Amino acid sequence: MAHYSGRDYPEMAKTGFFLGLALFVVGAGSELVGHAVFGSLPQWENTLFFALTMIGFAIGFASPFVFGIVMPLIE
Repeated sequence: MAHYSGRDYPEMAKTGFFLGLALFVVGAGSELVGHAVFGSLPQWENTLFFALTMIGFAIGFASPFVFGIVMPLIE
């Protein structure tokens, strides 16, 4: 096994994935619950929940590739 320079890449990949998953679940869940409970939401809330969902999706998919594959290879 290679020695890392003080970075725990597998832990960073897992943390990034679960952070992305949490953002995705909060964004999508809040949008669904908000529409079910309150009917129509203000536009800024729709934008916020959509942004949370997309950012969570991007972080959740990018973290395992960046910290699990790319970073250990270029170190």
